[in-house]
Amino acid sequence: MLDIKNLKVSYDDVLAISDVSLTVPEGQIVALVGGNGNGKSTTLRAVAGLNAAGAGTITFNNEPIHTMPAHKRVPLGLSLVPEGRRLFPRLTVRRNLELGAFTRSDKHEVAAGIDEMLQLFPILKERATQLAGTMSGGEQQMLAIARGLMARPKLLMLDEPSWGIAPKFVTKVLEVIQQVNARGVSILLVEQNLQKALSIAHYGYVIQTGRIVMHGKGQELLHDERIKKAYLGL
Repeated sequence: MLDIKNLKVSYDDVLAISDVSLTVPEGQIVALVGGNGNGKSTTLRAVAGLNAAGAGTITFNNEPIHTMPAHKRVPLGLSLVPEGRRLFPRLTVRRNLELGAFTRSDKHEVAAGIDEMLQLFPILKERATQLAGTMSGGEQQMLAIARGLMARPKLLMLDEPSWGIAPKFVTKVLEVIQQVNARGVSILLVEQNLQKALSIAHYGYVIQTGRIVMHGKGQELLHDERIKKAYLGL
């Protein structure tokens, strides 16, 4: 579904990622993991069109998109849930969901989509009229994922979904990601929490200083001695 080849991205002539290649097969959860500042978010933003690709290609469903404006990538089936959630804090849960469907013109379908999200995320149903900024970090993360799903993506990209939320909500968020994947949505998951991410990923890539240094099945990486020593402290 998604194929990145030899991707390079720079910020003000400073190289952020160099020669990154990875693939997300249809229907799978793929994790891109590594420490802070190694290029995970930069890679996601390049796929979404928020960072320009200095070199390399990005192909989505056999269509090159690396030169396409960001707003034209969403209708193709790409949706990004950004790090830090980036909700509209002074708007209600329901209004945030509506804004996630900005590419959809059928009001009845949008209303049905909101009902579907409120069923998928019961906590949001309880908070439908509450301002997003007054919810806990974990509840906000649920809303951010639901808002991303309102675009009806084929590929949902999640940037650090465990960031800034209580441990009990981290487990819940991972369960939700698996539920979303079971509904047929492919997932590209960026995480510093290697253990959590690789535990649910079909396949994983480890990025370090802007380069992919390891890749393999999620469970294989999780039990790799190099991963345990370098990232898990085991």
